[in-house]
Amino acid sequence: MTTTPRDLQIVALVLTMDTDPPRPVDPGDLSLALAGAEVIDLLRAGVLAVDGDRIVPDDRDRRAPADRLLDAAASALVRRAPHESVEDWLWRRGRGLSAAYRAALTEEGLLTRKRRGLLFRTGRTAVPSSSARAHAADRWASGEPVLAALAAAAGMREAPAGDSLSGTDDAVVTVLAAVNEAVVELEGVRQRRSVEQAAFDNIWRGL
Repeated sequence: MTTTPRDLQIVALVLTMDTDPPRPVDPGDLSLALAGAEVIDLLRAGVLAVDGDRIVPDDRDRRAPADRLLDAAASALVRRAPHESVEDWLWRRGRGLSAAYRAALTEEGLLTRKRRGLLFRTGRTAVPSSSARAHAADRWASGEPVLAALAAAAGMREAPAGDSLSGTDDAVVTVLAAVNEAVVELEGVRQRRSVEQAAFDNIWRGL
């Protein structure tokens, strides 16, 4: 099954591993974008609604996603009022999510190691040709607005034109905005830690 988070993860892996020169994607930024992609796919599947900034599961019409990671996301939704904000979901669900999707792709044979050299020696990891890779590549090449916006938030491409999301459901726009804000906040955390580490190092140098 193809999903937005799977497509996003595959594109990130291709950029990191199969592009010359490689274009590494920060796993933290990507994890936040993946968590947002899950909300968008579950929203479109009718599994949840976005009310203001809150994620509200729709238990009246529970359609379990065929994808096991999306199903895990649906099962992790907070079902008690006042429910969870999109921002809180991104931080909670996003923790290590890129690694989880990468592991799933590896398990399914969509991410492999190229063999080279002597017996038992393996080369770099790569994304082999598959229908999943082709689907992700088609969405990427077409500049599909939601995938493009999520990829831009994760630092994988330039932000799309301001009118690219024209006509997009307001709930989807809310999720995309939350992803962007979370990525900016994460960068702020990184910068503070870097400053704190530099100050700590300077203290030790002065001893």
